[in-house]
Amino acid sequence: MADAYEEHGSGGTTAGPTGDPTAAPAATGLFLLAVGGWLLNTARPWHKPGHPVVLGLGWAVACTLLLCGTVLVARCVRAVHGAQEPASYGGPGNPETGRTGKKPTRPAP
Repeated sequence: MADAYEEHGSGGTTAGPTGDPTAAPAATGLFLLAVGGWLLNTARPWHKPGHPVVLGLGWAVACTLLLCGTVLVARCVRAVHGAQEPASYGGPGNPETGRTGKKPTRPAP
């Protein structure tokens, strides 16, 4: 059985710093999540009242950063963990189980 970490380029003697193509987008996504969370945490009107437009812009930027960070991290997780299904997967569309994922036809009365 192969080592699970070698598949993604993060292990073994041949792995280099550019072995994993999802490392930079994942790090960027985590950074955006951190900055967006920090900005959302600091833009609270009950701590320092300000102009509603400035507050709305701060929240809009924070929410945009949080959304972009979440999308980047989700894409990286899907690329690493959702790339292949094992052969023993018994879900819809697996020819070994005889299932097609469609609704079965009803028998005639």
